Amino acid sequence: MANHLISEIENGNLKVGDQISSVNQFAESLKISKSTVMAGLKYLSEKGIIESVYRKGYFIKSSNIENSYKIFFLMDQLTVFKEELYSSFFNAVKHKATIDVFFHNYNEELFEKLILDNLNNYTHFVIVPNLKTEKSELLNQIPAKKRIILDFRYDNLEGDYGLVYQDFQIDIYLALSQMEERLQKYKRLILVSPSTAFYSKFVKDGITKFAKKQQLEFELTNSVGCFEIKANDCFITLNRNDRDDVDLIKFTIANKFELGKEIGLLSYNDFYYKEILGGGISVISTNYKEMGNLAAEMILTNAMFKIRNNSILHIRKSI
Repeated sequence: MANHLISEIENGNLKVGDQISSVNQFAESLKISKSTVMAGLKYLSEKGIIESVYRKGYFIKSSNIENSYKIFFLMDQLTVFKEELYSSFFNAVKHKATIDVFFHNYNEELFEKLILDNLNNYTHFVIVPNLKTEKSELLNQIPAKKRIILDFRYDNLEGDYGLVYQDFQIDIYLALSQMEERLQKYKRLILVSPSTAFYSKFVKDGITKFAKKQQLEFELTNSVGCFEIKANDCFITLNRNDRDDVDLIKFTIANKFELGKEIGLLSYNDFYYKEILGGGISVISTNYKEMGNLAAEMILTNAMFKIRNNSILHIRKSI
């Protein structure tokens, strides 16, 4: 049935906007079962070739029958890092897929609506959830073979789905361990994390484990500006807009401290200016380019897998 419709489009007998036959008409004319017709309609809907209009029927939506995949790509928000993630994914699949990009901006109702409204419209779903609330029940409604989750690992997802995730606890512990000798000059580790950072707990657990091993004090604060800074403090900042990094550098200048000696700084996620700001800020970041490439690989090879994404550590003058 699907091949019949594709042939009609190729021959010019059906064009974008044309209404196609009903399920009963297809079953009768092609001498096939209604379930076979429905399977064909579902397949064509997922590829974006047809669409269902409520109480009217099915219509031709696209004449592009070359692409093998139609992908629903849902991210938390647009940042430089998520742009890098998407670019690597897009470049890997662009010749074989059409991609629709959505953003939930940490709005749980929007997140749920976008997924539920599109369950039958795509061949694959690539999703960056990053929400504090457990969403496994919702995500399990997407067939496992179509479902790829990025950045964060939920415990209750079912089936043979795809996953490329960060392990924030392991990543920060390994990063601090690599800098163990440099960190010996500091007495306290301070995690600066805004209340909105959903992964703060995991980073905190990793730092706590390292601080206990090294017999260092550990503190947690929402911002540098409201914290009493002392010599031999080392800060780990999660602030997305890097204000805490700038505030800390301004403090060191005002108090004639030197970054990397009396005050330490390890920042999350690299920007080009962090190479020179304050003489060079040390940075830990996940490899978003690799994350995008791995997601694309699963689709192109039709082989789902689960893997922890590599983190990148740049050690600079600030530690």
